[in-house]
Amino acid sequence: MAESFGSDAARYDRARPRYPDALVAAIVAGSPGPDVLDVGCGTGIAARQFQAAGCQVLGVDVDARMADLARRGGLAAEVAAFEAWDPAGRDFDAVISGQTWHWLDAATAAAKAAQVLRPGGRLAAFWNVAQPPPDVAEATAAACQRVLPDSPFHLRTPAKQALDGYQPLLTKAADGIRETGGFNPPEQWRFDWQCSYTRDAWLDQLPTQGIFTQLPPDKLAEVLQHVGSAIDALGGSFTMSYATVTVTATRTGGS
Repeated sequence: MAESFGSDAARYDRARPRYPDALVAAIVAGSPGPDVLDVGCGTGIAARQFQAAGCQVLGVDVDARMADLARRGGLAAEVAAFEAWDPAGRDFDAVISGQTWHWLDAATAAAKAAQVLRPGGRLAAFWNVAQPPPDVAEATAAACQRVLPDSPFHLRTPAKQALDGYQPLLTKAADGIRETGGFNPPEQWRFDWQCSYTRDAWLDQLPTQGIFTQLPPDKLAEVLQHVGSAIDALGGSFTMSYATVTVTATRTGGS
C-alpha cells in the first residue's frame, strides 16, 4: 500500500490536506536553524509549508513519481528509502515526516535521524487524523462494506476512538526514538483544526487514501457515488474536523 500513493501523484498533491500553521511554527521555533530534511516528502506538501516559513528543505522519498512532482514544485528531492539513504555528510536542524513514519522501521529511522541531526536538532513525525461528520462516515463505511466486505477498516469510529487508534503508532515512534539513546525524551503534540470540503473536493481526495488507492475503478466509482449522495444530502459541503498528532524529540547535545 505504501507504494500505491504515487499512482496518481497530481491528485495526491492537489487533494491531500495540508498541516496546521501552528504545527509548522512550533517545529521551526523549536529547531536550532532553518535546514530541514523531509522524510517521505511525497509531492512536497509539508515541505512547501516549511519553505514558506523560511526553511531550506531537502526531501527524500522512496517513490520516484512523487519525488518528480515535488521537484517540479521547487523542492530538491532524492529518491531512496530513508533507512538506506546516504546523507553524504550533510546534517540538518530538523527532520520532519508527515503521514510517513509508520511505513518505516521505527528504530532504524530514528537512528538515521539522530545521525543527520545537529545537536539540539528536532525530529518531528506527524499525522492528520480526520473525523468526518457522522452522515459522511456512515455512507463511506456502508459503501466499503458493500464493495470490500473483508476490509479491516472501520470508518464509523467516534472522534476520541479515532485518536486512540493512532496511539499504538505514536507509541511505536516514541519507542524507536528512545531506543537510539540519541534524543531527549519524546513528547506528543496535538493541534486541532477544521477544513471545509465541497462534494467534488472530498471525492477528489478520497481516492488518495490508502484503502482506496488499490480499488478497481468500478468499485471505487461505487464508493464515490454513495459518499457523494451523502454529501449532497448535507447541502453539497461539510466541515471536517482534524487533529494533527505529533511525536517529537530533540537531539541530545544542544544548549
